[in-house]
Amino acid sequence: MAIPGGDETIAIKGLFTGEGLSWLTTTMGDNYIGFPPLATVLPILLAVGVAEKSGMLAAAVRIAFGKSPKWLLPYAVGFVGVVGSIMADSAFVIIAPLAALVFKAAGRHPMAGLIGGFAATGAGYSTSIVPTSLDALFAGITTSVMETLPNTDYTAVNPVSNYYFNIASSIVLAVIAGFIIDRLIEPNMVRKGVPREYANASSSGLAREYQAPDSPYGDASATSDDSGEDDATEIKAELEPEEKRGLIWSLVAALLLTAVILFSVLIPNSPWRNEDGGFLPESPLLSSIVFIVFAYFMLMGVVYGIVVHTVRSMNDLVKMMSQSIIDMMSFLILAFILGQFIALFNWTGIGSWIAVAGASGLEAIGLTGFAAVIGFMLLASLLNLFIISGSSMWTLMAAVFVPLFSLLGYEPAFIQAGFRVGDSATQVITPLNPYMIVLLGLVRRYEPNAGLGTVISRMFPFVIPFWLAWAVLLGIWFLFDLPLGPGNGIRL
Repeated sequence: MAIPGGDETIAIKGLFTGEGLSWLTTTMGDNYIGFPPLATVLPILLAVGVAEKSGMLAAAVRIAFGKSPKWLLPYAVGFVGVVGSIMADSAFVIIAPLAALVFKAAGRHPMAGLIGGFAATGAGYSTSIVPTSLDALFAGITTSVMETLPNTDYTAVNPVSNYYFNIASSIVLAVIAGFIIDRLIEPNMVRKGVPREYANASSSGLAREYQAPDSPYGDASATSDDSGEDDATEIKAELEPEEKRGLIWSLVAALLLTAVILFSVLIPNSPWRNEDGGFLPESPLLSSIVFIVFAYFMLMGVVYGIVVHTVRSMNDLVKMMSQSIIDMMSFLILAFILGQFIALFNWTGIGSWIAVAGASGLEAIGLTGFAAVIGFMLLASLLNLFIISGSSMWTLMAAVFVPLFSLLGYEPAFIQAGFRVGDSATQVITPLNPYMIVLLGLVRRYEPNAGLGTVISRMFPFVIPFWLAWAVLLGIWFLFDLPLGPGNGIRL
């Protein structure tokens, strides 16, 4: 099969042949170690683990809620929820119950905060104003599948390749989430007479089953006591003076690190510049994004932990990072499977064949513009109802669609941005989402007879507005050919 852009051809190989079996048995370890996200995701997760387990991230969330006036609370919940992916899956069991608590303290309906916090966290999970491990994961997968098109000249994808788009997405989705919470969810809770107080403790059994043990920020899913009153030790919206000092010093440390980075970047003949003396489209600076993100989270987490005494010795750091490794065991296992899949797709040439055939088919029917991208996003949203793991779904889809759209003239980073839209919006309405049962346990604190259908029905008002707004935003980027991130555009 001939690959566009060059004279060379690629032979389609079969796995179930002598050559194929020999390839698999001799390269299995290399396929795993060579899975690109391993090198980018693991360091970031280690650093984020320290920032989380020291209590720094939870304290930042609490101060964001605590400083918000009553009228601004829905938008604060929307913003914190949308950017909550910094904390990975922990966001689902921290943000929603904390939002309910601060809503109640402000005299607003706690159920609105609970539902809104969960919806914003889930439906906006693929975006954030800060590069996260998810950005590194997506970038690694995107880069690996482009090996099927060796003749394609494209801009390298890194964890900040969608950064500008992510910032805009976070702001837009936060505003939309806040509006929905304020104008739709809370009035609906009041109109239906949903209780504002906990029911009997015996009705909160599901919540007990899904607790976040040994958390420095308290038990996000603990239940009320027998009297039905709030457990004062459950979650504290107000920061202790020591925690405030910890945040201040961690911010000072971040500013000092920023000054060091700026100095090292701006000096003449900086080693972080490329051969032309610049930074775009590729440079050692952009290749160091994983290190920079690691340094920020690690430094801020350590400084905060020292101030609040959650980090007393190197042994505490080792324990936090060890727990992070335990938390990511499922990813390490999944990476083994995905690494074999990506390598298999590249070796057999099937990915190249599908990409060439698919691109030719779309060109034949004239479907090569933004309408094709819309179709791709709709497919991602549909598959998201059945494949909850974003890394698994992106591996499956990227192997086909990234090369396909590249042959149509689009940068891999642009298709990755399109996947973000489809991947998140429908995540909060699928019963296969394991955190839906966690939310159900929290809802049953107030409504003992609530079922999964009740929870899902309250998520629906967020799904279509999020999807449409995100798609329109991507359409604006497409129409005006705006940069998605440093050095990454729309078209090849």
